[in-house]
This record gives sequence, C-alpha cells and structure tokens, in this order.
Amino acid sequence: MRPGELRQAEWAHINLEAKEWRYLVTKTKTQHIVPLSTQAVEILTSLHPLTGGGRFVFPSARTPNGSRAMSDVALLAALRRMGFTKDEMSVHGFRAMARTILDEVLGFRPDFIEHQLAHAVKDPNGRAYNRTAHLVERAKMMQSWADYLDGLKAGAQVIPFKLVR
Repeated sequence: MRPGELRQAEWAHINLEAKEWRYLVTKTKTQHIVPLSTQAVEILTSLHPLTGGGRFVFPSARTPNGSRAMSDVALLAALRRMGFTKDEMSVHGFRAMARTILDEVLGFRPDFIEHQLAHAVKDPNGRAYNRTAHLVERAKMMQSWADYLDGLKAGAQVIPFKLVR
C-alpha cells in the first residue's frame, strides 16, 4: 500500500480472521484487497488492544481521542530516528524495494506484484475486462515477503544490490 493508505488504515476495513485488509485505493479510487501474512496478523492483533477502540489503526499521538490518523511526517521521522538519511530511504521507497525483491529475488510474477501494489492496468480494454484478483497467489506472495523479511532480521544471507547511477 501507499504510505498514506497505511497511515489512514481503519480497523473497520481489516478482517483478521480472513487475513485481509480491504480499502479504497487513493490514486485510482478502486477497491483493493491486501492479503495479510501471518506476521502482519500477529502485529495487528498485538496492536488492537492499544488502538482498536478507535477508528484508525495508527492514530495521531496528538489527538487523544484518536479521531485523526498519524501524520505523514510521523513515518518519515521514524525512518530518520532509525538512522536512515534522505539519500538512503524514503517511506514510499519501501514499495519500490518490495517490487524489486519480489520479482528479482523471490521470483514472483510481475502481474501479481503490480496487482498487489494496486497499479492500474495500462491497457483500457484490460481495465474494462480484467477483474482478476489473484488472491490465492498474492496471499502466498505476501507470506513469502514476510518470511523473507524475517530471514533478514534473523541474519539470513543478504545479497547486495549494485548501485546504478
């Protein structure tokens, strides 16, 4: 999802039992389904006692009643506190990183990845006639992505990317 969609995630749109998050894509104004990995469900389940009584999964710390979502600056500030400079990573950069790794390292089909990223089909006839969701394949992909990230965290072998200028 895009950073704004993550910040504005609402508990009403998340179904932990079905392992799905359904929301309206801001850029295309279309419904989108995000299959949730086991790890994502665990994180959301542990977060629910803290913010589940309100509208937003990630409410603004400056709004005691949780009526506003966290700001875009909050995500960026978190990256900077972790030591990432503006030349190293942006909040939106996680989408590009996932796109690259899902394709080149984990070997998933580009159309599954593009669908997961909620990119619009470029061909007008494709938009009109393509109603596929590939939910089963995308659920497998998101679980593989979460497992890959867990492997990195645990010290799995990291393959460095070449810097292209």
